[in-house]
Amino acid sequence: MAGRLEGKVVIITGAARGQGQAEAERFAAEGAHVIAGDVLDHDGIHLDVTSPESWASAVAGALKDHGRIDVLLNNAGIRAVGPVHEMPISDFQHVMDINLMGPLLGIQAVVPHMPKGSSIINVSSLNGLAANINTSAYTTSKFALRGLTKAAALDLGPLGIRVNAILPGVIRTPMISYIVDDHEERLAAGLPLGRIGEPMDIASAALFLASDESAWISGLDLTVDGGQMASTPKL
Repeated sequence: MAGRLEGKVVIITGAARGQGQAEAERFAAEGAHVIAGDVLDHDGIHLDVTSPESWASAVAGALKDHGRIDVLLNNAGIRAVGPVHEMPISDFQHVMDINLMGPLLGIQAVVPHMPKGSSIINVSSLNGLAANINTSAYTTSKFALRGLTKAAALDLGPLGIRVNAILPGVIRTPMISYIVDDHEERLAAGLPLGRIGEPMDIASAALFLASDESAWISGLDLTVDGGQMASTPKL
């Protein structure tokens, strides 16, 4: 039986570990031709999302091997922790370059080579809906990525390209392992579904948005958070 992404050509950023690795594995299992990009050494290609030249190289390789690009999954992201009034400008800018400019450069690189019915997925965060303390750079980038997603959905809709955002909650990834490892029981207890999210939870949501099953969905903020946003904050 054919997979849900059978024959689709997919570029995934930040694919060396965590959510990106899970997405690459899940997409490949569903029949996709996955171009797994990251700046870390792994089995995929080297892709620096802040570099137009790196994007051009990744896209050229995909076109040489497959002739088109059907899905772009902008997963790569970083954090910088600290109060806003003490945040080094260079750290703030670095977060924006990867978390916001990276997806923009990716969109600009792939769109000319996408057929109708293609899908772009941007991984934002619940921090794109509300802030936590000491997350000024990360929160700003994820709010902005939601805005980019909606604007792109309008601009690219006439081309037959869908653009959606996934907003993960607390996921067991290397980026926040220091938080999860120390506070997992408390964090899980505060979620309606009673457990921390796993990278494959995000991969499953991304699979839906990448597949033809979501053919009439664009501009969506899809929260994948164990029910966290369903509750009213306790006063």
